[in-house]
Amino acid sequence: MPNDKINSDHVDWFRAAAPYIHNHRGSTFVILFGGEAVDHPSFAHLIHDIALLGSLGVRLVLVHGARPQIEKQLLALSLNSIFSDELRITPAENMPGVEQAVGQVRMAIEAQLSMGLPNTPMAGAAVRVVSGNFITAQPYGIHQGIDFGQTGNVRSVDAEAITSQLEQNNVVLLSSIGYSPTGETFNLRAEDVATETAIALQADKLIFIMEGNGVTNKDGDLLRQLNLSQVEHCETDPQTQRHMKNAARACHNGVSRAHMINREIDGALLLELYSRDGVGTLISADNYEGLRTATIDDIGGIMELISPLEEQGVLVKRSREQLELDIHNFTIIERDSMIIACAALFLFPEEKSAELACLAVHPDYQQQGRGNDLMEHIEWQSRKQHITELFTLTTQTTHWFLERGFNEVPLEKLPIAKQSLYNYQRKSKILHNTLA
Repeated sequence: MPNDKINSDHVDWFRAAAPYIHNHRGSTFVILFGGEAVDHPSFAHLIHDIALLGSLGVRLVLVHGARPQIEKQLLALSLNSIFSDELRITPAENMPGVEQAVGQVRMAIEAQLSMGLPNTPMAGAAVRVVSGNFITAQPYGIHQGIDFGQTGNVRSVDAEAITSQLEQNNVVLLSSIGYSPTGETFNLRAEDVATETAIALQADKLIFIMEGNGVTNKDGDLLRQLNLSQVEHCETDPQTQRHMKNAARACHNGVSRAHMINREIDGALLLELYSRDGVGTLISADNYEGLRTATIDDIGGIMELISPLEEQGVLVKRSREQLELDIHNFTIIERDSMIIACAALFLFPEEKSAELACLAVHPDYQQQGRGNDLMEHIEWQSRKQHITELFTLTTQTTHWFLERGFNEVPLEKLPIAKQSLYNYQRKSKILHNTLA
């Protein structure tokens, strides 16, 4: 019996992860981790998880930091580490020590990615790693009278060369060293390298593997999802604030989503990417940017969106008066003051059940994931209300729901109150999903 339970859990996990495996295949992820992660005994586990992403068809760009290694190297050379506004000042005489430390970290990562011993997660992985002069840098310059020396900014990213390597199924490894057209080297902030690279590649995800627990509220609770407006008003520690600022910049400039996850959670990378709720903080643009609870002022926009579907018989007709009564149950996605998607959630708390209703997406946006975003939000809302059963009634979109984990069930599966309202003339299919 214990083995049966283990087997069942294993199968359930794979089935739950399957949609994410399909969605992420062929995607480009830029993953940042610091020098602290490289020095930690658990780094091998992180590398194994990264290699697994590659084997699942994810195109990977890894960006590593080296702050503790630089500190150690400069100390060994009897050189001082000086910071201003948490940015390292790099005099010319310090640069060889910086280069040596960064080079050692890069080689340590390449060595880990080259492992292929039998009976290890890397067995047969055959990960090819490519590094190079993909990052062009320029000096940070003099700020408030302080000359930052060989500290630099990212000037440009050779996205074409990186993409060429990704298309050959190579993992691209970037460090915090950049090169200038004049042949100089500059010490860069690794998170800036990751952010600018993600923007240049128009990556699907920018992932910060942090030395902390994502973004939390004042009570220490993890904030699992933030839109760009919320990021602007979120106060936290300086390091997390920098990560959020970079994540928001990336999302403002075409990166779909940024994730901030805690390195200390074993398997955090896999749990964040291949489970429904994840273990970190998701910062997203576009689709989530205008996702909010509807208000009475949105009635007109919702009616304009759903009226064509009501005429086609896809949705049940709703009067303006009924919409006004139910408006607090609606979630909308708004783009440039236009409502482009909506969905409603009706709770049946006694049965720990809820109905997903009136899911509609404007035709111009149906191929861009808006329906998925609303579905995920509705499921998140349901879990917050301790709902374990989600159902919907549909006449023409059965397959869309089946592809997202719903199953057809008989009328008796509905809450009693909903059974009495079932419209036998429409003959809607009843679809049900259990929320994990």
